[in-house]
Amino acid sequence: MTSRIAIFGAGSIGCFIGGKLLAAGYEVVFYGRPDLQKAVQASGLRLTELEGTETHIPAEQISFSTDPAILSDADLILVTVKSRDTETAGRTIRDHCNHYPSVISLQNGIENTAILRRLLPGYRVTGGMVPFNILRMDQTAFHRGTEGTLILQEYPETLPLQQALERAGLTTETHRDISSILWGKLLLNLNNAINALSGLPLRQQLAQQAYRRVLAACIRETLTVLRVANIRPAKTGKVIPNLLPLILTLPDPLFIKVAGAMLKMDDNARSSMWEDLQRGREPEVDYINGAVIRLGEKIGVATPANQTITRLMRAAHANGKGSPSLSAEKLQNYFN
Repeated sequence: MTSRIAIFGAGSIGCFIGGKLLAAGYEVVFYGRPDLQKAVQASGLRLTELEGTETHIPAEQISFSTDPAILSDADLILVTVKSRDTETAGRTIRDHCNHYPSVISLQNGIENTAILRRLLPGYRVTGGMVPFNILRMDQTAFHRGTEGTLILQEYPETLPLQQALERAGLTTETHRDISSILWGKLLLNLNNAINALSGLPLRQQLAQQAYRRVLAACIRETLTVLRVANIRPAKTGKVIPNLLPLILTLPDPLFIKVAGAMLKMDDNARSSMWEDLQRGREPEVDYINGAVIRLGEKIGVATPANQTITRLMRAAHANGKGSPSLSAEKLQNYFN
């Protein structure tokens, strides 16, 4: 295994995955924001999971810095920043890591790996997909509220990381076509903004047909864009992508019976965009729904559903009061 792993962007995903690797005995360093550094240095990390397991990592075992010099001798860098910060991450790695470590993007969105490759010529830059939801419960407590298999782009360099993640208790697979995986994940991530607008826990929101109809409209529209663009999204969840709109629009009792696995999550699970709104951060909607809009514009396919969701999320962020807590009926009215 590579001797040192750096987490670039120690937020919810970065702290959870980095913490699991650290607890499994790997050398991990964290690069992140001053507020989180201060909290972690005071209290350590507490990681909880859907199945009820809990891991506590004492502060004295954690190397967390706001100085990018901590990256300088990393053998592998896992990039977990928000998509809007990818260019900054690439330039920082380039300026502080001239020994060409491997770089793996574990971010939501489609374009991050390409951006990092453009900024990091000569580096081995690959992509990956994190399927589960991590919610920051308090300053240093991170909870995995959903399940799923991590996917890494298939390269010889990713095999040691796959083995490390497995040893850390994170089921992991490799896939040659990471682009199809990321588009498949994006289809599911289209619910992130809807969940944020609802203000509800994920399971409660997805249990309501009216919210699912809005999600189905966004997914149906995205599938049309992908079909015209000759992109085939991979299955990354429990359902074949082309069947998602049909299943999502089933009546509630039938949906729960047919797609109960989609609701296998605990009561704490919420989308990262909900957390962004609550904390006053800019949500990633321009890199999820926005990716669909940009591709649609490029190939001449209209995307009114994704444009509506993007507009509502921008307005909610500008309002600065967290989630607008839109009822399913009120949200649907924007689509009528």
